[in-house]
Amino acid sequence: MPNYAIEVNDISMKFNLSQEKLDSLKEYFIKFVKRQIKYNEFWALKHINFKVEKGDRVGVLGLNGAGKSTLLKVIAGVFKPTEGQVIRHGRIVPLLELGAGFDSQYTGRENIYLYSSVLGYSKQFVDEKYDEIVEFSELKDFIDVPIKNYSSGMKSRLGFSIATLVDPDILILDEVLSVGDAKFRKKSENKIMGMFDSGVTVLFVSHSIDQVKRLCNKAILLDHGELKAQGNIDEVAAIYEEMTK
Repeated sequence: MPNYAIEVNDISMKFNLSQEKLDSLKEYFIKFVKRQIKYNEFWALKHINFKVEKGDRVGVLGLNGAGKSTLLKVIAGVFKPTEGQVIRHGRIVPLLELGAGFDSQYTGRENIYLYSSVLGYSKQFVDEKYDEIVEFSELKDFIDVPIKNYSSGMKSRLGFSIATLVDPDILILDEVLSVGDAKFRKKSENKIMGMFDSGVTVLFVSHSIDQVKRLCNKAILLDHGELKAQGNIDEVAAIYEEMTK
């Protein structure tokens, strides 16, 4: 009997896109009350089914707009699916939008504690790991500077350093190994590879097919919200590469 980390059962995800161009919140409420707002239904995911065995590293492939990020957010619990369910076995750490939980008015130091609490780490744990976070992020000279003065790359580096503190059972990665300069990207990839060695289950999105092939043993392929292929990384990557020609 396979030992699953993630079970995705008939997941569909609908978004309502407003057709209206409204100039103010007041105008929105008036039209809302009068039921004058028209929506376009957009199905980002349609009847997705797959299972991930513990220890598998699954690349999520697809062109822009295929539904990759939406799927990862549903699996991570950021979005509640319109239909279907996700069953997760184990602790998930999603590395989706690094630094999305930062407060721009606070310093890097303050945001380490703020972001860590969002991820469920205790203050005592962060106290013990603080120096390690700062050292990995390479932001020692900027740690008492407000985050609003950080570049997007600096924010991502700090977010990555905090989020990868623990060894999760399931790791969800969305384009996070493309942050920072070449040296930091290599260091980030090495950190992730070290987490792989502990038997972590991984779902991974990257625009670099070479990186997906290097890091993953299996893959799924999405196209316009539908699951088109799943299986061995080389087989699914070959189908994807045909699509991109």
